[in-house]
Amino acid sequence: MNTTKNELPAPEDRWWRYPLLWMVIAGPALVVVASFVTFWYAWQSPDSLVAEDYYRRGVEINKTLADKKLMPALAGRNHAATPAEAVPPPRREAAP
Repeated sequence: MNTTKNELPAPEDRWWRYPLLWMVIAGPALVVVASFVTFWYAWQSPDSLVAEDYYRRGVEINKTLADKKLMPALAGRNHAATPAEAVPPPRREAAP
């Protein structure tokens, strides 16, 4: 008959003596420290790039970009709506 004993392994070292454990703990700990440093830096330095009238400037930029996006469509539409009599003939260059 086989007799097996269920013995608990003898404790070799304490948990803090394993280097792999510290590598696992170091990642999240560094992220927490970095987040506090980032928060402190953001709190101490003012953001001087934001203008007081940022909303008005943004609206003006959006209008300009929208106008530029529609330029080819407006040119094509206007050209198609122009009567044939009003279109100037193509320019021909003189032969040298």
